[in-house]
Amino acid sequence: MTTASTTATATTTATTTATATTTATTPAPTHARGTDRVLTGDRPTGPLHLGHYFGTLHNRVRLQNEGVDLFLVIPDYQVLTDRDVAERLSDHVEGLVLDYLGAGVDPSRATVFTHSAVPALNQLLLPFLSLVSVAELGRNPTVKDEIAHSRQSAVSGLMYTYPAHQAADILFCKANLVPVGKDQEPHLELTRTIARRFNERYGPVFPEPRTLLSEAPLLLGTDGTKMSKSRNNSLALKASSDETARLIRGAKTDATRLIAYDPEHRPEVSNLVLLTALCEGRDPHEVAADIGDGGASALKAAATEAVNTYFAPLRARRAEYAQDMGYVRELLRAGNAKANEVAEATLAEVREAMGMFR
Repeated sequence: MTTASTTATATTTATTTATATTTATTPAPTHARGTDRVLTGDRPTGPLHLGHYFGTLHNRVRLQNEGVDLFLVIPDYQVLTDRDVAERLSDHVEGLVLDYLGAGVDPSRATVFTHSAVPALNQLLLPFLSLVSVAELGRNPTVKDEIAHSRQSAVSGLMYTYPAHQAADILFCKANLVPVGKDQEPHLELTRTIARRFNERYGPVFPEPRTLLSEAPLLLGTDGTKMSKSRNNSLALKASSDETARLIRGAKTDATRLIAYDPEHRPEVSNLVLLTALCEGRDPHEVAADIGDGGASALKAAATEAVNTYFAPLRARRAEYAQDMGYVRELLRAGNAKANEVAEATLAEVREAMGMFR
């Protein structure tokens, strides 16, 4: 499922956008246990960026290192949810795996797999759709938002099945803990509804997964809007030092020379301050005070240095793994094999519970 948990490195509270108050650090979830199974993932529509890292990747690695059973789905089928074709799909899938490895995902402790390689997972979509109404699917806020921003010439039926498909992602492996932001809670609520209705109708098979709420910092892109792969305004994790410097130099700021951390009135400047603070593990107000009247030039120089220093080890690891794409593909094959075993066992339980001929 394209949800995620996060832990940033800064240790202070901060407001991150002009319209929403979040924290510069995500409190470590206290209700994750070593016996939990977590499912999360990212659609393969392009390279992951800094927003993904502070919003998802950092905390996934932390959960993995704490012993949680981590499943990472790369939902390649869901690329078609809001677009007519899936361009450069295999490249994007492999790029995601490289981003995961660079960030510290350990394939010996996490299962990385793709949607399309796990037929039994996708078969769960059929009985799941019988448990929800068209109205319930249409009311889902994420579906409404995806429709509003769809790249398709016409909205496809896949869009409406999206929430049920995400339920299949979660429940095929009987994940009992799902990291989400508040905007994605409706997805998890529908998953719980599907699990509950199935259990009531056919007998106990699925857990009702708990929410692992994330208060991730929302980073703006270089144009001052939400950082997004589709908006071409992001700072990719794999970007070189020079590319990072170029992108940050072009980032939108304002004409006021004195740098201050004021997300409500100066969102673009505050975004660069926050990014610097996250990379340095500092209070954004302290970062702003240090730059003082240095203006946008000094702020961008500080942000560039902070980003390049913080992400240098990740980029080096990613580049090293990229030298052996055979290993990356074998990692995916192994993850797909494990996910298939789990999905087939779950589907067998579902068929038995439903009294289907086998």
